[in-house]
Amino acid sequence: MNDVDVSALTEQRTASDAALVTQWLDRFEAALRTDDAAALTYLFQADSHWRDLVAFTWHITPVIGATKIGPALAAAQQNVKASNFTIDANRTPPRRVKRLGVGVIEALIKFETKLGRGNGVLRLVTDNTAQSGTQAWVLLTTLEELKGFEEHIGSQRPTGEAYSRNFGGENWLDQRIKSQAYEDRDPTVLVIGGGQAGLGIAARLNQLDIDTLVVDRLPRVGDCWRLRYHSLALHNEIHANHLPYLPFPPTMPKYIPKDMLANWFEFYADAMEINFWTGTEFIRGSYDDDKQHWNATVRRADGGERTMHPRHVIFANGVSGIPKIPDLPGLKDFKGDVIHSHSFTEGSAWRGKKALVLGTGNSGHDVAQDLHSHGADTTIIQRGSGTVVSIDPSAKLNYAMYDEGPPLEDCDLVASAATYPLIVKGYQLAVKHMAELDKELIEGLKDAGFKYDLGHDGTGHQMKYRRRGGGYYLDAGCSGLIIGGEIGLLQFDTIERFTADGALLKDGTTIPADLLILATGYYAQQELVRRLMGDAVAEKVGEIWGIDDDGEMGNMWKRTAQEGLWFIAGSLAQCRIYSKYLALQIKATEEGLIGPR
Repeated sequence: MNDVDVSALTEQRTASDAALVTQWLDRFEAALRTDDAAALTYLFQADSHWRDLVAFTWHITPVIGATKIGPALAAAQQNVKASNFTIDANRTPPRRVKRLGVGVIEALIKFETKLGRGNGVLRLVTDNTAQSGTQAWVLLTTLEELKGFEEHIGSQRPTGEAYSRNFGGENWLDQRIKSQAYEDRDPTVLVIGGGQAGLGIAARLNQLDIDTLVVDRLPRVGDCWRLRYHSLALHNEIHANHLPYLPFPPTMPKYIPKDMLANWFEFYADAMEINFWTGTEFIRGSYDDDKQHWNATVRRADGGERTMHPRHVIFANGVSGIPKIPDLPGLKDFKGDVIHSHSFTEGSAWRGKKALVLGTGNSGHDVAQDLHSHGADTTIIQRGSGTVVSIDPSAKLNYAMYDEGPPLEDCDLVASAATYPLIVKGYQLAVKHMAELDKELIEGLKDAGFKYDLGHDGTGHQMKYRRRGGGYYLDAGCSGLIIGGEIGLLQFDTIERFTADGALLKDGTTIPADLLILATGYYAQQELVRRLMGDAVAEKVGEIWGIDDDGEMGNMWKRTAQEGLWFIAGSLAQCRIYSKYLALQIKATEEGLIGPR
């Protein structure tokens, strides 16, 4: 068969699949129009999944099973008035793919609601039965924009008339300096933390005309990465890590060094016109229910304090904030230096010295490798079993979707479609493959005495990140050093206590040390809220990050029980994707489109 024949058959299949998708969408819209829960239920196979990102529910909402999806859609439709469901001609056309071993037609769709315009993903099952191509397995609905409040991008970009050729008046720089000073106003939104989360949400809010100020206690934009340990680089590839609106240039390396990323953040804040106060620490806040704003106090670099009254406060300072110092037996007797990994920079000062590193997550391994590379006699201490994954090829599997060919925006949609059960199954399948790819690495670690696991349900490092924010290592070379005996490995349960000279083992021997690095993690974000906003707010909000009862991330990227309090955290990809939906919720609140939760 020649190339023309193959091309023609491909076009026929694409057209046929598009017709199936269109037929399903037409039936779906007809059932929505009449609030027909039974008809909606029939359009989904029994084990089906609907995930809504703000479009139907003003929340991040998963619904699982056809008998629940049908009634939920019908109920939401009474207020949402969704219509005009079609294949999005500006996106990747419908295609046949396998997701979690299931053959589907995957289509990227668009629609409208009473208040906005939306995008989504539809997966129709192709199982060679009578229902093939007629029932949905997965539906994602997302709010793309609010009618009348579109982002200032593309054809909606600013004209520049406010400062262009404004002879004798303020130019762009004058206006930027004035805007950032906040001498005559308070921001509508105060963002705490200036990393990828803070920058991403500020950029989104700017495009929706929401006055936003980012504060960060560090002296320079990007210092949240710049001031970390010397050898740090991102552990996942660049193609999944872009920030909103402004992708990395194609010249940047696959694995971005931390200083390069820090400099990019600084450039990004300037290019996206983000109001950013460096050297500024948020020290306390309380919510005024009557006035519906926060009393938020910040301390500037000169020690002066200012209390602002933003309507919204967003914590964007990471999955966790306060270093955790464990109560270790005898630690107070240790005469060497004790440093939490949060404060570690590089190991040149420890050349020829003996170092212990407590903790076998990413930070512990990277710090141990850095110390070893600087000539320190280094031993890493393992407290509990951990997961180790090679960066290449294994860790790359989690971003394989971004290598399939569609543009970033389409991949982000597809990646957002999974509910918790699908995420678990996907990670389980990936981890089985990873374990085969890393078989030699895993066996070598076990032979060296490393306690290894793949997660309690075989979901590996990615679900550990979602559930607890740690407990794994993406191998940048330290594992080989442990296997080869160049970095020592000690199990914590063999230690009796710490002494002035090092670690006294239960067998009576002492492991001498001049330095102890505590790569022991951080307190949960709720503890930070407790210290800054009090017990009442912390208890009202509850746990932050981790898996909530519905399988979504706890209190993350969505309205919380505390009015005007929001949280954004995660990888660069998560911050890019979910900053859009968080910003739209705040815009809708400010415009009176949605009331209190």
